[in-house]
Amino acid sequence: MARTDRDRWDLATSVGATATMVAAQRALSSDANLIDDPYAAPLVRAVGIDVYVRLVDGEIQPGTSEFDPHRMAKGMACRTRFYDDFFLDAARAGVGQAVILASGLDARAYRLPWPAGTVVYEVDMPDVIEFKTLTLADLGAQPTAQRRTVAIDLRDDWAAALREERFDTQAPAAWSAEGLLVYLPEQAQDALFDNITALSAPGSRLAFDFVPDTAVFADPRWRAHHDRMSELGFEVDFNDLVYHGERSHIVDHLSGRGCSLVPLFRVG
Repeated sequence: MARTDRDRWDLATSVGATATMVAAQRALSSDANLIDDPYAAPLVRAVGIDVYVRLVDGEIQPGTSEFDPHRMAKGMACRTRFYDDFFLDAARAGVGQAVILASGLDARAYRLPWPAGTVVYEVDMPDVIEFKTLTLADLGAQPTAQRRTVAIDLRDDWAAALREERFDTQAPAAWSAEGLLVYLPEQAQDALFDNITALSAPGSRLAFDFVPDTAVFADPRWRAHHDRMSELGFEVDFNDLVYHGERSHIVDHLSGRGCSLVPLFRVG
C-alpha cells in the first residue's frame, strides 16, 4: 500500500517494519570487531514479525541474491559502526548532546560507552518509543547515557518537542539521520535539515545517508529479493514505502545554508 501524508505505523507495519529489518540485520552481524548489539535480537523477537524472528534464530539459510538478508547484514554492520564512531568521536571531542532521528530499535543509548554527562535524545513515533522503552526495561537494560525520548512524527513540529525535552540550542550536538530520508516527502526532508541547522550551535555535527535514486527499489534484483521475502512471509513492499520523484539534493541544500560537508564514502 502506497504512503499517505498522515499515515501511522508501529514496528510491525509499514515504515516501522524497516526498523525491525535493520535490527535483524544488526543481530546477524557476527563480527564483534565491528559492532556489539546484544539488544538487537531480543527486540526483533519482541516485535514478532515471523520472518525476522526466524532469521535471527538461524532458521533461514543464506541465499545467493546480493540483497539476501545475510549479505545485507554485512553492509548494515559497516553502517552501524560508522554511526557508532561518529557519535563517540563527537562525544570525546566534547559534544555532549546526541540526537538520533527516527531512532527505531536503535540501542546506542544503552550499548555505547558514552562519556559521563552525555545526553542522548531519541526521536520517533510514540508507539515506537514506548515499545522499545518498555521492552528494554523488561530485559533489564540500563542506559549508558542520560536518555531523553521525543515521541513525535518527524513530519510534525519535532523541533519544538525536542526543545521541550531540554535540548540546549546553545551547546553543540551530534545529529544522525540514519536510513531515514527516503521515507520522508521532499518538504519534510528539507524542513528536517532546516530545523537541524536552526537548532545547531557552532561545533555541531551531522551524519546522514541517502539514496540518490529511488528507482533502485524497482530494480529487477531488488524485486527478486522482495519476491523471496514474500515467499518467506514478509509482505511489505519497500517500493511503496519510499517517496519517489524529484527532491532537493541534500548536499546542495546544506551547502547553501553554510554547512561544511565531508563526503566519507559512496556505494554504487
